Amino acid sequence: MSPDSMWSIGELAERAGVTVKTVRFYSDRGLLPEGARSSGGHRRYGPEALDRLHLIRSLRTLDLPVPEVERILDRDDTLEDVVAGQLRRIGSRLTALRWQEAALQLLQDCAPEERAARLRLIGSVSVPPSTAPLARFWRRWLPPRLPARLVSAIVEHSVPQLPEGPTPAQVLAFTRLHAFVTAPCPGTDNGQPAAHRPDGGRPAVLYDGLVEAYALASPQVRAERSPRTGEALDCFVSAYARSRDTRDTPAFRRGLGGMLAADPRIDHYWNLTAEITASPEPTPGAIHDWLCAALDDQIAHQAG
Repeated sequence: MSPDSMWSIGELAERAGVTVKTVRFYSDRGLLPEGARSSGGHRRYGPEALDRLHLIRSLRTLDLPVPEVERILDRDDTLEDVVAGQLRRIGSRLTALRWQEAALQLLQDCAPEERAARLRLIGSVSVPPSTAPLARFWRRWLPPRLPARLVSAIVEHSVPQLPEGPTPAQVLAFTRLHAFVTAPCPGTDNGQPAAHRPDGGRPAVLYDGLVEAYALASPQVRAERSPRTGEALDCFVSAYARSRDTRDTPAFRRGLGGMLAADPRIDHYWNLTAEITASPEPTPGAIHDWLCAALDDQIAHQAG
């Protein structure tokens, strides 16, 4: 390339529509190819430097960090991978902004005497919020001897998917749910039901059966049918009976009804979860209540 087709740093900056400081910055990082230096030792650039500078500016317009631009230019990363990563980061920022907007709306719309309490709730939750405390709650609450596959399945179905664009009511529900699962639990059993205690039978057998029973009952709960006897209830009772190596008899059902009625309840968790998801799908808690009501109804009819 002839010296006449080479440009000084100022000429390159003018052709690219940037400042000399910008050209020098990228040149110092080795991102702009230099031609032969002038007799005075000044940098000289050719058309390939102009093309590279235009590419850099395009990438930076997408708010890509300089190190990622470098990886693209050095071919350490493909453009597709970097763009995918940037989309994930932007999505996370947008979600955070939507949660912040809904939280601010929640504070603006509430009565003045409620603001301090709501602000404390909001301030205890990260933005965007994390469901990790909810997962930890379930891992503490479940029996310790459950297989990992069952724990994962239960946590997946019990921890709600958070909306990317929540309403103020959903923000309030989540902050209350977060406060519920992170609050100290009195006693040593974490408020667990009798089936979780050491004499509660085989928890893996129980929860395998409950997963099946909930799946059978879910369509009826979704259709808002009243609690009733049938396959779902039989599967539900059978799960408890098999976990205790006993038979499903009328006497066992009466005893099970009394045990379930005395169990600690976490209705607050399920009510808030339903508010957060705003889904027509019933929560596991709602299905469990439906099955317990069906069992109580059957026991009452037998007694009558």
